[in-house]
Order: sequence, then C-alpha cells, then structure tokens
Amino acid sequence: MASNVNHVKRILLRSGKSPYDVVPVERALHEDVFATNSGNLIFSDAAHKILETPRSEVVSNGIATRVADADRINSEYDVFVIPLANAFRPSFERQLERLTQLISKLKIPVVVPGVGAQTGVNYSADRLKPMQPTVHAFVSAVLDHSASIGVRGEFTERYLRDMGFRDVDVIGCPSMFLNGSRIDIRESGRALGPASRIAVNGSHDAVRKHKLGKIINRTHARYPHLRFIGQNISEARQLHWRDLSHQNASLTDIPTHPDHPMYGEDKVRVYIDPVTWMDDLRGFDFSFGSRIHGNIAALLAGTPATVLCGDSRTLELCRYFDIPHRMLAKAPFDLDPADLCAEADFGPLMRGHRERFDRFMNFLDKNGLENTFTHGDSGAAFEARISTLAYPPGVRPWVGADASTMGARLNWLQSQLTDLTDQNTQLQRKLAKSTLPVQRSTYQRARSVVGRPIKRALRPSR
Repeated sequence: MASNVNHVKRILLRSGKSPYDVVPVERALHEDVFATNSGNLIFSDAAHKILETPRSEVVSNGIATRVADADRINSEYDVFVIPLANAFRPSFERQLERLTQLISKLKIPVVVPGVGAQTGVNYSADRLKPMQPTVHAFVSAVLDHSASIGVRGEFTERYLRDMGFRDVDVIGCPSMFLNGSRIDIRESGRALGPASRIAVNGSHDAVRKHKLGKIINRTHARYPHLRFIGQNISEARQLHWRDLSHQNASLTDIPTHPDHPMYGEDKVRVYIDPVTWMDDLRGFDFSFGSRIHGNIAALLAGTPATVLCGDSRTLELCRYFDIPHRMLAKAPFDLDPADLCAEADFGPLMRGHRERFDRFMNFLDKNGLENTFTHGDSGAAFEARISTLAYPPGVRPWVGADASTMGARLNWLQSQLTDLTDQNTQLQRKLAKSTLPVQRSTYQRARSVVGRPIKRALRPSR
C-alpha cells in the first residue's frame, strides 16, 4: 500500500452489517444480519463510527470467516479490525479456529478492540481449559499482527496473562464509547411507580436457570407499561413469524414466546438496528435485566439501567465501567425495579468515563488506528448520514390477522417462492443437459423455507 499523506486507510471491520445498511425485517431475519444476537451490532456500529475519519474508510466484512479471502483482503485493505464479545467460550471455538487460520494468512495489521472470556461469576477458568490451545493460537496470531490485544475486563486480562501474554490492554467494549468521552444518564430523582415506563431484558438461560422469569412476571403485574426487549434471532422470528422451530421455543416463560401474556399484550420487541433500539429506550424511565448490551443500549440513550449479572462476561464489564449491577443468583423473587433504580449510583460511571475513553483512544493509537473524536468530526458526518435513513421499527409480536399485518409477510414469502422457482427452473435445465444424478431441487428446498411460514401464517392464533 502507498504511504503518501493523501492515502485513505481502508479498514475491514468484522460486523454483521454496516450501520448504513437498511435491511427489511424479513430479509434481516432470513439472513440473520446480527449473527444470532442483536447486541453484536451495538459494538460493531460503535467501532464503525469511531474508526471512520477523513483518512479512513470502514467496510463491513460480514460475520462469516472465509479463509480463502486472505489474498483479497491483503490486496484491498490496510487493516482488519475484529470487535468480539465473549469469544473465549467453548461454543465459539470453531469460529475462533477459523479466525486464527485467516489471520495467519494476512500480511496487514489485525486489531481486536475488546474480547472477553466467559465463565461463571466466580471467575474460575476451569471450563475453558479444554480450549486453551485454541485461545493461545488465536491471541498469538493477533499479537503477530498488532501491538496489543484489547480485552473487556479484569477476568479476561488475568486469563490471558496466566497463559504468558503480556501485551494485553483492558479497554472494555467499544459500545460504551459510541458518544465519545461523555456519557450522561438522566436521573429524575422520582421513584418508579405504576405510570413508569420500564424496559426489561434477559436471556433464555437467565429465565431457565435462574429466577428471572418470575421477576419479569411480578414486574409485569406491578407495572402496566413494562416492555421486554429480546435479542436473539430466534426471538425475533417468534415475534414476526410465530416460528417455534428453534429449541428456544421450548421455554414458554420468556415474553418473546407466543404463549406468554406480554406477547399478546404487544409488550415485546426485538430491534434490527441499534439506532431504533436506543431511540425507543430514550422514552423509558429505567432498564434492567441480564443482557449487558440491552442495558448498555439504555445507558447510551441516557436511561438509567442496572445489570443482573449471571456470568463473567457481564460482571467484568460492569466492574470496569462502574455500571450498577447485582448478582442474578442472589436477586429475590420479588425484586422490584423501583428498588434497583433508587439504589443505582451513576456517579462513578460518569466521572470515570473520560479516563476510560482516553485509555481506549490510546489503545487505538498504539495500534495505528485514528479515531473520529481525535482525528475527525467526532462522528458528526456519521450521525448526519444515519439521520437520513429510514430503519425498520422494532419487531413486534404478530397478534393480529388483519390484511395489513398479513400482507407484508405473505408478499415477502411470495417473492421468495418466485425467486426459488426461477432458480429451480434454471437448475432443471442444467441437470437435463448433464449426466449427473438428480439431487434435491431448489423448489423442494424452497418448500422447507417458505412452506412452513405460510402454514404458520394461515394457522389461527391460539
């Protein structure tokens, strides 16, 4: 790459989609643009905004890791940035191995601005021992391409240092720096009451293994304006399609399930885009639950939030950023969000934010990356462009059978069926000219993609 002063650095960013991509709900759910968990887009959008300067162009790479793309990446980009969440966990080991293979073939810098290890709140790394060689290989590959690796908190730092790594910087998560060196939390001083708008979030594990389901139900009974915000792709599909094919559908005690009363009352959402997520949360008085990025979205919107920590990934981020939190396992069945809100102290979070911001900026500088707050317009152009885009609203429960509710869904399914039928026709023509054995046709495969949703759409609501 040329090194003249006018050169624009091309940054390849691992992210489900660019923040400038407006994706219709049906396509977003079909393609899983947020890689299973919509919280991923909060920190990847933040990284995009932070790294976009007059001398830097940021391009989304998608989530899929294609080792065969190494030569193209080397020729087209100056640096590969990989924001990660709880990547050091057994269920992510295969993806980590593929990332290591790709990084090992790259000749450009590779920067990881925040990665975490996941275990229990006791910070024991025992469950991670079987994958330690995989983690060691990944971190070694990253450090061969960068000055240091950024981690989310104290546990991950200790975990990597115990393996012998020294170039480890605790920087938290890029999401908290979406708005730069300031974070302002609205504190009215008024106690929460029946008229308060409260957002609650939580994972299936938190509902299944802890008492979060009971806490949500009690809160629902006390606060008429409660809203549950889910984050999983399976939850979004349950809302939009009433799709119960995923294993998560076995849990009926979570509000994103059609059998839960909050579903029928239209008090559930899943957001495709962080901008609509945070815009909606600005209208709430308080947020709580076990989802770290669900509550970070609230804090970025200025809404007070408390995290119920159930594992190390949430606990170390809360400790690093001084986010108010409680241990989920110790939370009582009758936990009242009014008590959480009254006891939450946001002073340490706001007072320490500038120092943590500077630490993150220093990490970027050390790794040769400019940022919009020091080297650009503080994200003004990014925000201006975002403001011109019409993102879809949050995904809502499918509780009606009127024509407008059915129409958009059935039109999309019809377009999918038409496309697949055309592909099937082309495939049949190719097969007719070949001597290869006939395999399952595109049309037959389409029936499993389109047929079941159509049957669910026409099935009467329970």
